[in-house]
Amino acid sequence: MATTETKTQLPPSRLLLFLGVAVSLMHLWFNVGIVLSSLWQNALHFAGFVLMASLVYPLRKNPSMVWKGLDILLGLLAAGSAIYLIAMEDAIYARGVRMVPAEWVAGIILILCALEFTRRVAGWFIPVLILVALSYVGWWGGEISGVFKFAGLRPETILFRSIYGDDALFGTIAGISSSYVFMFILFGAFLLRSGAGEFVIDLARAVAGKMVGGPGLVAVMASGLMGTISGSAVANTASTGVVTIPLMKRAGFPPKFAAGVEAAASTGGQLMPPIMGAGAFVMATYTQISYNTIVVVSILPAVLYFATVGFFVRIEAKRSYVNALDNDNVSALEVFKKGGIVFLLPIAVLIGLLIYGYTPTYAAGISIVAVVVASWFSPNRMGPKAIIEALAMGAQNMVMTAILLCAVGLVVNIIATAGIGNTFSLMINQWAGHSLVIAIALIALASLVLGMGLPVTAAYIVLGTLSAPALYALISDGLLVDALTSGQIPEMAKAIFMIASPEHLAQIGNPMTTSAARAIVDAIPVDMASMVREAVLSPHTLTYALLSAHLIIFWLSQDSNVTPPVALAAFTAAAISGTKPMATGFQSWKLAKGLYIVPLLFAYTPFIGGSWADDFMIFFFALFGLYAFAATLEGFMEMRIGFFVRLLTLGCAGALLWPAPWWVHLAGLVALMGIFVRNWRESRRAPAGPLAVSV
Repeated sequence: MATTETKTQLPPSRLLLFLGVAVSLMHLWFNVGIVLSSLWQNALHFAGFVLMASLVYPLRKNPSMVWKGLDILLGLLAAGSAIYLIAMEDAIYARGVRMVPAEWVAGIILILCALEFTRRVAGWFIPVLILVALSYVGWWGGEISGVFKFAGLRPETILFRSIYGDDALFGTIAGISSSYVFMFILFGAFLLRSGAGEFVIDLARAVAGKMVGGPGLVAVMASGLMGTISGSAVANTASTGVVTIPLMKRAGFPPKFAAGVEAAASTGGQLMPPIMGAGAFVMATYTQISYNTIVVVSILPAVLYFATVGFFVRIEAKRSYVNALDNDNVSALEVFKKGGIVFLLPIAVLIGLLIYGYTPTYAAGISIVAVVVASWFSPNRMGPKAIIEALAMGAQNMVMTAILLCAVGLVVNIIATAGIGNTFSLMINQWAGHSLVIAIALIALASLVLGMGLPVTAAYIVLGTLSAPALYALISDGLLVDALTSGQIPEMAKAIFMIASPEHLAQIGNPMTTSAARAIVDAIPVDMASMVREAVLSPHTLTYALLSAHLIIFWLSQDSNVTPPVALAAFTAAAISGTKPMATGFQSWKLAKGLYIVPLLFAYTPFIGGSWADDFMIFFFALFGLYAFAATLEGFMEMRIGFFVRLLTLGCAGALLWPAPWWVHLAGLVALMGIFVRNWRESRRAPAGPLAVSV
């Protein structure tokens, strides 16, 4: 009997392969082919991945056949409940939004299964958060006092909204997951299967391998390019780190530093257009700002981030006397000839289709075909077997993200239902006063806490829902103060001030002090603030104020990859390098300082939404400012620098990074060049050794 069972049953790996291919084909069907209603699409998305989760994340390690059967049964219950409830949507509405016992049972099973599979893929944090949120609107929200008091909803209303609400289990976030996120993860799986990952590392070694600190720069460059493929900092670290970390260690970089570089650089892959770890698509959905706009404005900031990591690499290479290890004289041209088309053609097709206005999901679908076609012009041709493996790989890489993004919808739905987002935003405004720095620090702290239990994309969604309105208000009110100070108020806007702030009407339109302008803005009633902003500021200005707020939050939400006590990317790198996880986490946190500095440029300069001349001027001076900051932090340039020189270098960093007239930036640059040249000359004269210091 046992022999017969073995022959008739598929092994778990083959069953998972079959299910992964089926799920990927289903997503291609409703993203590129037939158009389904959003509820049906998202329910099928959840159903497919909850079935896969039952195999990928079993209840017990090395389960027996009985436990495997129970896992599969639980997955079938969850998937069946999801499909049944969506099929009954019209009937529920026909009864006046009343659910019969069968629908109650299916709904409760669905929520409990969502909690259980979320626990399996990400631990207890998110399930507990969901339970706290659901109980808040149903029970204890009415028992508390203060701004967060909520009268409460009936259990049937909570269950109905949790399933059918716009922001619920099968709502907007699930829609992002089932379309943009899945299609680009599948696109990345096809690229990796086609051999594009090897091309990225080979190209990085050919370009950067011979430079000072070359092995470290290889990690930076490879991780940046790999970010266009994987969209995951942990996956990026695991795929490139097995090559780059041993390479850095052999060259002479300290093991902890090598691991930190890989983790910090891989985190930057989430910031690198065109995919940005699916963040660009989530941001486009939330802000209604075009994907193309988000990608274009993100290019220069991403370059600044990678440059910052590169500066730390060069400084450490000088300090540790790192040698180049790549003795093979392979040129970048030879690397391109061997496998460049596999990477470049699909990326070019993707960018071209997006520029021409095709939807991201359609562009990703056509680009997947381009990967297969491009592979036939390389040694690694993709046949039916490779295509099947890529389809299965894409689905398996998506399991955790799909479950989490659907489940996070339950929390976002409660935030929207109870109005917690507006209340939280008002609290941030109150705590921060008028200080963007304090607001950004509060959001950074909140992102770190959320990052302990949420992946980056989910953390950005929750944090954006809670704090983006506050940050947008602070940025736009700062622009409003500038407009009032200069007296540049449109005539039509003065009528708004007659209602919003009549006691200050005589001052409107005349130049005034900043404090007087701030007093006028503070006097505007909260419910009229949006109206005043729209009357005074141009749509272009308001759009980019909103985009700046979301980009700040998105960048800060990356910090859980490299910041202890979470630091998932750093811990992955530590496992490869054999270093202590927490020590590696602190090292990666230091190297990823661009995550905190570049968002300040979004907040205080026209880096987002300015003219091209403004953008490139800010970029140019910020590039040198970030080098000055790295040198100050490390106390090293071409050789060690003394305390006094270190203070001067910090002053140069401030002059180059802080919003100021161009001549202040230029003075900071000239001073920094003088310090660097002097340090370089002294390094040429000084005896080699760690004790030599520039004073």
